[in-house]
Amino acid sequence: MVIAKAWVLKKHFDGFPKTSDFDLKKIELPNLKDGQLLLESVFLSVDPYMRPCSRRDMKEGDIMIGTQVARVVESKNPAFTVGAFVMGNSGWRTHFISDGKDVQLLPSSWPESLPRSLALGTVGMPGLTAYFGLLEVCKMKPGETVLVNAAAGAVGSVVGQLAKIGGCKVVGCAGSDDKVAYLKKIGFDEAFNYKTVKSLDEALRKASPDGYDCFFDNVGGEFASIAINQMKKYGRIAVCGAISQYHDSVPQKGPYVQLPMILKELQMEGFIVSRWSNRRDEGVKALLKWVMEGKVKYHEQVTDGFENMPMAFIGMLKGENLGKAIVKV
Repeated sequence: MVIAKAWVLKKHFDGFPKTSDFDLKKIELPNLKDGQLLLESVFLSVDPYMRPCSRRDMKEGDIMIGTQVARVVESKNPAFTVGAFVMGNSGWRTHFISDGKDVQLLPSSWPESLPRSLALGTVGMPGLTAYFGLLEVCKMKPGETVLVNAAAGAVGSVVGQLAKIGGCKVVGCAGSDDKVAYLKKIGFDEAFNYKTVKSLDEALRKASPDGYDCFFDNVGGEFASIAINQMKKYGRIAVCGAISQYHDSVPQKGPYVQLPMILKELQMEGFIVSRWSNRRDEGVKALLKWVMEGKVKYHEQVTDGFENMPMAFIGMLKGENLGKAIVKV
């Protein structure tokens, strides 16, 4: 008999999430049936999308949404051997049972030298978000200038590096001097701390006086309102996130996008990476190759202990992480 631990959403978030919004439960798992496997979470992901999607997709009392890298500890499914590692989407829990249809084996080519937690970050959903957002939404071209905000986060840090691989000039902004130093270390051409500049408008103009061809937006709000006015003619904006607005109880008001959109004939498109789930293997293969070649560098903010999931989630939303926020069970 296996007793799983799971974090449930005790109360829907009102403003910024609090540790009291979560509850730790114990769940007794049944014995395996034919075709099933028992999995033990090794690494769990905390991501910004969990904040808005919890309200949309969850009821109070549900297990918190999220993905994990898990190890097969018992199997009655011939496609999965004991000891194999998989990617799952079973929420914040230490153990779970699967029929194998809702999990994916890590690539057989996964090098022993790379942490498997990268399957939740640079070689996982955030990396794929950067990959398809740049290629399919921004449609970046060599010689263009790419702007990315929240640039030291799990998605933004990969966006900048992929844009450099694609032959672009890259401008990034982040919320601390240490993060700005990290961006320059991994190859960003220009980077600044948006919290300390006197004028965001001036900082963006200084970083790229000619404007921006592509804007990969993870923040929304005031930043996006200012940046959109510095887009070049026929610029493309990929709307990936709106972390500046996730905790608002009253929606923010304008400025509005219509005039710059019309006058500069811009394209602005929101997207979710699952749109390209049929091309997942393509993206993973490319990202894994670039990581192994040293062309894409990574940093993980690892929190030890399943009991610290809420703390890691809240810290990530506060911007305390550099790169991908991970919890190690």
